[in-house]
Amino acid sequence: MKKSLLGALALGLATSTSAFAQTELQWWHAMTGANNDVVNRLADEFNKSQTEYKVVPTYKGQYADTLNAGIAAFRAGGAPHILQVFEVGTATMMGARGAIKPVHEMMKEAGEKFDPQAYLPAITGYYSTAKGEMLSMPFNSSSMVMWVNKDALKKAGVNEIPKTWPEVFDAAKKLKAAGHDTCGFSNAWASWAHIEQFSAWHNIPISTKANGLDGFDAEMKFNSPTHVKHLQNLVDLQKDKTYDYSGRDSKSEGRFTSGECPIFLTSSGFYGNVKANAKFDWANAPMPYYPDVQGAPQNSIIGGASLWVMGGKKSDEYKGVAKFFSFLSDTDRQAKLHQESGYLPITKAAYEKTKASGFYEKNPALQTALIELTNKEPTENSRGLRFGNMVQIRDVISEEIESALAGQKPAKDALDSAVNRSNQILRQFERTVR
Repeated sequence: MKKSLLGALALGLATSTSAFAQTELQWWHAMTGANNDVVNRLADEFNKSQTEYKVVPTYKGQYADTLNAGIAAFRAGGAPHILQVFEVGTATMMGARGAIKPVHEMMKEAGEKFDPQAYLPAITGYYSTAKGEMLSMPFNSSSMVMWVNKDALKKAGVNEIPKTWPEVFDAAKKLKAAGHDTCGFSNAWASWAHIEQFSAWHNIPISTKANGLDGFDAEMKFNSPTHVKHLQNLVDLQKDKTYDYSGRDSKSEGRFTSGECPIFLTSSGFYGNVKANAKFDWANAPMPYYPDVQGAPQNSIIGGASLWVMGGKKSDEYKGVAKFFSFLSDTDRQAKLHQESGYLPITKAAYEKTKASGFYEKNPALQTALIELTNKEPTENSRGLRFGNMVQIRDVISEEIESALAGQKPAKDALDSAVNRSNQILRQFERTVR
């Protein structure tokens, strides 16, 4: 009896010690709504799959807020193990020497199986060095698509989803006449929509040096005649809310799911929220283009974010992060994540599995971003972009777009100013990394 009691006590003590010894891994992220649920579920599934580590996800605000919080925490000595950073924060993270632990190094040191060739090249190229060394782990990669309220289009007498910008403008005018007084069409992420993706989709450079991918000393040039024409069209349409500006980030996306804006450009990763909240017949389609621009449409560039591993952690903590990244890269898990969230599958195997299952025939909205990304072989203008302090640059671009839309500046003056101010920010960043 005593032996039995002592054995039970020993077992309980061992279990308690094991639980106490569990290593926590902090994961700071920017996911909201349905995608926040996905993040929590992934962490919970990993935590239940083993007993050594516990991933603790914490929402830190919008993408820019999360990046700033991570940098501030590192400087204060309290950075998380994993920081979700949106794609345009890549150069800033690359320039933060000592603040990060490159993923390819961590995976090798931890002894985890890791093959960069297993991931989709259109995604991994964005987060890798010129030698192909992956610096961060792709997580919620996306591209910009055009979401449409099919019921509203039908009611307004628009029989086909618009393909070109002139067709979007015409459809928006009809929607406004049919009762959508506050918004015919709009978009989230002003800079991403009207400068970054717009440029790639029309094969027009954002800057020299292959949009910064070939060197930090790039010169911005997104004030071309095509850029000016597009902004001027938006300015003209803003006057009667045929187009209605919706801000610099994604907080405005509810204008689509509520039915207020029947045509709305934003991330393909909006899928989960649309599916959960839209009470009308909806679809998405590739971004519109100007048919008089030679070669358009070209290909889109990725958006979304990757997971960066912060520096200064213990080796056993890095082993846990490496195990978690292997867990995330599992083919079945990636396929499910893609199918539920609308974000792209990060591995070739997950894409092929989804495709072979016939999933896209039943759910065409989830293939739109992939079609855009692979529409044509990327050029120097459409491989992506890599600018230091891009968060500040985006704010400058949005600020100047807002001044034009408010009638405070002509479209050309606004873009000229945005280019000049952005170049100053780039020069400032260069001084910090040299």
